[in-house]
Amino acid sequence: MLLFRIYLIAIMALANNAILAQSIPPEADSMLRFIQQNPKRVSFLASRNDTIIGRTQENQALPLASTVKILVAVEFAKQAAGGIFDENQRVALRDLDIYYLPNTDGDAHPAWKEELAKKKLIVQDSVSLMEVARGMIMFSSNANTEFLMDLLGLDNIKNNIQLFGLKSHTALYPIVSSLFMYQNPKNMKEEKVIKAIRNMKEEEYCKFILAMHNQLKLDSSFKSRFRPQDLSITMQRCWSDLLPRASAADYVQLVKILNNRRYLESDAYAILADILEFPMESPAMQRMFTHLGMKGGSTMFVLTKAMYSTDKKGNRTEYALFINDLTPAEQAQLEEWLDMFELQLLINAKFRSKLPNKI
Repeated sequence: MLLFRIYLIAIMALANNAILAQSIPPEADSMLRFIQQNPKRVSFLASRNDTIIGRTQENQALPLASTVKILVAVEFAKQAAGGIFDENQRVALRDLDIYYLPNTDGDAHPAWKEELAKKKLIVQDSVSLMEVARGMIMFSSNANTEFLMDLLGLDNIKNNIQLFGLKSHTALYPIVSSLFMYQNPKNMKEEKVIKAIRNMKEEEYCKFILAMHNQLKLDSSFKSRFRPQDLSITMQRCWSDLLPRASAADYVQLVKILNNRRYLESDAYAILADILEFPMESPAMQRMFTHLGMKGGSTMFVLTKAMYSTDKKGNRTEYALFINDLTPAEQAQLEEWLDMFELQLLINAKFRSKLPNKI
């Protein structure tokens, strides 16, 4: 589904560029109106050629969902470029499947493996580390993310928060293992379980999750104890609320560094391009852009996206949009509008002039 949507954007951009440059599609207008009317639920910042062109509560920290995986990709690129491991090294699929919990990721992990099989990238039930990283970004495999967090070292990934000056970023932790926090085998009152979790300090919450991560990794029977029936809507809401947070300002700062290519080693940027810039595999995108990288995320209550681009004229655009506290219906609707909003932001000066831009 994700790949289809990206290629659809590419086709639309190529075929309708002239039309879109003179008109604003209703989907983009609707997303813009939602941002303007819901500042308490939104953190948004857009920059073009180092000038802010749109902002709404850009310093408000909201749950990141899978957009946080950009930081994992950055550490992967740094370590691979530094020779700590070979990105072409192979890993057994069974070592990745340890971290897969069925029916918790929208079938992202199985869809990734199915795509690998179609492209004949599985050799003796193993894949390259590069494909693991690409699966984390392109398909948003949580299992791949948790495996890479273990490989790279969670502390090393966390260090990038300070390195890149991300002021409002909260602590990172393994996302799959965090789901075990929301099990209720003793059938206690749900509100009591949630209250206990919400009363935890961040350090304590992360400590419990890391303990579960180690059990998941080392005890083959631990995964069988997972009870998906315990993940009620209320439990999922608490889990979503406590995901790692950051502001749009933080992530625009991060993707601007990736877009400018002046901070990390050139080899690291080359590896990152293979991971984050998957839309550039489209010939249509190649005709319009030199670089286009992105990562989005969602839960039932959250929709997030961070993106950077450099077009053929050298114009650089970066944006981050984080939205929280959504109803499932709102989340589904906004997800439909997001692609057109993003496309207009990239190619339509008239649309960019309508972006909210008040501090």
